[in-house]
Amino acid sequence: MRDIFQDLNDEQKVCVQATEGPVLVLAGAGSGKTRVLTHRIACLIRKGVSPYNILAITFTNKAANEMKERLVAMLGGIEGMWVCTIHSMCNRILRRFIDRLGYSRSFSIYSEEDRDRVIKRIISDMFSKEEVNEALFKDARYHISNAKTNCLSPRQYAVSGFYGENFELACRIYEKYEEVLRASNALDFDDLLIKAYHLFLNHADVLEHYQDRFKYIHIDEFQDTNLIQYNLIKLMAQKHGNIFAVGDDDQSIYGWRGAEVRNIYRFMKDFEGTALLKLERNYRSTKKILNLANVVIKNNTVRISKRLWTQNEEGESAVKFEATDERQEAYYVASMIKSLVAYSGYNYSDIAVLIRLNALSNPFEQEFLSYGLPYKVFGGFKFYERKEIKDIIAYLRLIVNPFDEESLLRIINFPKRGIGPSAVAELRAAAQAEGVMLYDVILNIKQQPAVSAATARKIKLFRDVAVALMEASELLEKEEFISRLLRITGLDSAYPNDTEENINRRLNIDEFVKSFIKYFEDNEGATLEDFLASVTLISDIDSMEENSGVNIATIHSVKGLEFKVVFVCGLDEGLFPISRAYDNPDDLEEERRLMYVAITRAKERLYLTRAKSRFIYGRRNFTISSRFLRELEECLEGTPKRATGFWDARASAGGFVGKKPSGYRESAAFGGDYAQSASAGSAFKVSSTPAQEEAFTGKEEKGDFSQYKIGGRIYHQKFGEGVIVSLSGSGYNAMADIAFPKIGIKTFALKFAPIKLL
Repeated sequence: MRDIFQDLNDEQKVCVQATEGPVLVLAGAGSGKTRVLTHRIACLIRKGVSPYNILAITFTNKAANEMKERLVAMLGGIEGMWVCTIHSMCNRILRRFIDRLGYSRSFSIYSEEDRDRVIKRIISDMFSKEEVNEALFKDARYHISNAKTNCLSPRQYAVSGFYGENFELACRIYEKYEEVLRASNALDFDDLLIKAYHLFLNHADVLEHYQDRFKYIHIDEFQDTNLIQYNLIKLMAQKHGNIFAVGDDDQSIYGWRGAEVRNIYRFMKDFEGTALLKLERNYRSTKKILNLANVVIKNNTVRISKRLWTQNEEGESAVKFEATDERQEAYYVASMIKSLVAYSGYNYSDIAVLIRLNALSNPFEQEFLSYGLPYKVFGGFKFYERKEIKDIIAYLRLIVNPFDEESLLRIINFPKRGIGPSAVAELRAAAQAEGVMLYDVILNIKQQPAVSAATARKIKLFRDVAVALMEASELLEKEEFISRLLRITGLDSAYPNDTEENINRRLNIDEFVKSFIKYFEDNEGATLEDFLASVTLISDIDSMEENSGVNIATIHSVKGLEFKVVFVCGLDEGLFPISRAYDNPDDLEEERRLMYVAITRAKERLYLTRAKSRFIYGRRNFTISSRFLRELEECLEGTPKRATGFWDARASAGGFVGKKPSGYRESAAFGGDYAQSASAGSAFKVSSTPAQEEAFTGKEEKGDFSQYKIGGRIYHQKFGEGVIVSLSGSGYNAMADIAFPKIGIKTFALKFAPIKLL
């Protein structure tokens, strides 16, 4: 049997061997916390603890699956152990005991999109067209979320002391929202936690059942728990006191959605005799990258002191680039990525471009398209959010929970059955008059005198489909059932024309069928409720696909991930840190923690960029450097070199791709202004690695672009055919202005541009 301690360092061994009582482990970025968690569980089992008595709560399904795989590899089997997210844990508890709260165990789980649709429908029903607006919807959504984060009912929230725009109206909408969800036998994500908490508070036998089952509780990413999650865990652990929490107050970045960094401090107060342990050795990043992370985070005042260190190599110095505007910033990033892939052996998927706000992604996308860089915007349209997939899921949810009105209204007329808004209004009026749910009216459509004969005929067709599907779900094997569902509903022929969009939708449906069948193959005894819960509880990071291109992502969305090369872009004051944090010291410290997280995603190379002017939110503004950049500059030594070669050639060729911004000065594009600002005490060197020097200095002997002539016709893989209208520079510094029929003139570095002569 393998020694479970052989691949642990001394700090990790201490944590793994702390098997009794409350333990809080402060695990720095890249310090091997997953290894500690899995080895600690293995240590418990080796000591004779049953897997049945062990609970491990992770932040994402992806992390849970990784932990399960490691444990199976170490132990051979973990039957009975729960390794899951806290939402998944609550779902499992409620599926067994929610009838104690007056719900059916077949409850639906509403996604954020479902929640928004319900809120919009409520607003439309409650208010006149003149009163309905986007601001009211956003305010209602905010207050409902805020109330649930604080575990407050509509009446409690109304007198809680919270305030804001449309507060009183939002409280009325919240009250109606709760009524709709209960009538639909549905819970939203927040409800999974709230209902489980209420179940424990009001039913002591249920709480005791789980206290006795889970005598050893483990929590990953503890700094990301909110108050109700913390209270749930505290209740479960209070009988035996064996709770092992792993987190890092320096990486608490989800305060905007209720995460409480203070839970780390509450833990030590609430669990008497807590052993406080630290993991400070980093296995991910180079020494120079870690030094930057330590320098930035030490400026926070509310934190437990720690300093990351590593035995990794010294590594490359970070590179700072100040662009004239966002186009130049994006062009620099695109060019550097091309260079890193061409000369340093990196793959595009090794590289991440991290931004504070989604709104900053467009210039990078445009520049990457221009130069043929493969990329994916992480956090974009995910598989289970595609319309055709949501439609199938709505049918499945209706089969499981006929009272789910949100799902019913989504698919009652899709594929089209002639059931328009007026027909739905008739049904809803009949349901309201009788005090029943829509599905009751549909099921008994022949006994509804208030519904017109024409509407009744259409509804009967839908009713027959719904009844047939419910029967099929009981009688057929899952593979045959899902095929029958597509055929009976007409979803298998809903996209007949061979347009690109329809072909993609048909392929997505095929992919869904495969994943549906595979789920039941992999989970013996699973029900439709289990499948739907697994789909709904997938988080952003769980759905991150294997990607062969550059990752463009917000920093929040890549928490827990790592990349060989990281560009942290948009480091302008007001964007990062974001301006709304200025008036709140806690928010400002969270912004600095976000910078720390961004830096510690990088393993080998780090680039920090900003723009001196930026067009955002409808206008162009001049910017100043982020305070985080200034903090790094003041604390580190070093004088940068002026960017040379390729960038100077770029300046002489006109500098910008497309139209130049107002106030632009040719001589300052990549030389004068930048060199001047960079020389004033900067802590970074610019373009100083061998690969960077090769990319940004003229190599005329290697780059022969003499075949490109003014008037020559070219083909660009994205923009199609174009004509060369001007040329400048030479060798690897050669530039071309190319006119395209639909988009006008764009400037390209011939070294990088994905073009060929015609």
